Amino acid sequence: MRQQILAGLAQGRPLVGPSQVHIDVTNRCNAACITCWDHSPLLKVARSKGWKSQRLPMEMFERLLSDLDAFGSVGAVVLSGMGEPLTHPRIYEMMAAIKQRGWHLTVLSNLLAADLGRLCEAGIDNLLVGVHGATPDAYAAFHPGWDERDFFAMCNGLKALASAGVQVRHVQVINRDTSPDVPAMVRFGHRYSADRVNYKLASLDGGTEDCAITEEQHEWLVHEGVPAARALAETLGVRTNLDLFAAQLAAAQSDVTHVTGMDDIGCAMGFAYTRVAVDGTVLFCCNTAIEVGHLRDGPLTQQWVGPRWQAARDRISAGQWFDGCSRCGKYEQNVKWGQRQRERGLVPFGARA
Repeated sequence: MRQQILAGLAQGRPLVGPSQVHIDVTNRCNAACITCWDHSPLLKVARSKGWKSQRLPMEMFERLLSDLDAFGSVGAVVLSGMGEPLTHPRIYEMMAAIKQRGWHLTVLSNLLAADLGRLCEAGIDNLLVGVHGATPDAYAAFHPGWDERDFFAMCNGLKALASAGVQVRHVQVINRDTSPDVPAMVRFGHRYSADRVNYKLASLDGGTEDCAITEEQHEWLVHEGVPAARALAETLGVRTNLDLFAAQLAAAQSDVTHVTGMDDIGCAMGFAYTRVAVDGTVLFCCNTAIEVGHLRDGPLTQQWVGPRWQAARDRISAGQWFDGCSRCGKYEQNVKWGQRQRERGLVPFGARA
């Protein structure tokens, strides 16, 4: 499958369907993370109550899975949302439907809405837990309205998952509130048996720029924070993505609200990945500005090779990036696909030679 995707990237048109599909199951969230594009209290234009109440009906979910079956290429599904997926009343049925197909299942969650017993038994292959802080103070600052009780509830959830042998990765979004905790996040990951600690510089827009790391914090992270975290990770044997995080920091040298320059890494998402929103809108990637279809427009197998999707690929191939691409939410995946293309002597799709 990987070779077919790479061949499609070389030709500029997909030769096979996506290998990973991201399904949003709800816009409802029990949190208000300070960096969130949808629920942050810093947003200049807040989402409507109607939007926040939307969730994917089970009937639409089942039809979508039938569409994905038809591709014959899908091997991995991500369940999340523009809210907290574990607030969906049928989320565990959705997980079971994916695992029955033998697909790799990734779930993103903050854990506070979890039925821990059912979560531990769901067969999740990769559980990404949004931790965002290693201390009660940083956690509370990142999650307005929550306090140390919620922090320790999340910790108890991590402990239960570790005891059940569930593979958990800690997601640590770094902003002004969490940046001082960067080294401590390694120790936190070790304490709760994290499979990996994933660092990500907050990508900010719409008012959330106000909580970006400061220039002083940026300098400290580059010269002290990240080196200290690396040393601690090596000592404790904790896996991290600190190399990629350091690259994000380097790319953000001139603007700490933007995390990367896509001209350097390219984009493979229209060949390997797609996302479906709660209302059935089909997205090129996780960027909600790049709509390429809707579930009501016909089978996804036809839309995938249709004019809207291809127009987005052609635009990226020409180096004409979309609004929000500089805050790429698929940074790590695009780096990996870019490396695979370079190993074949190719310039990554969309990158400049």
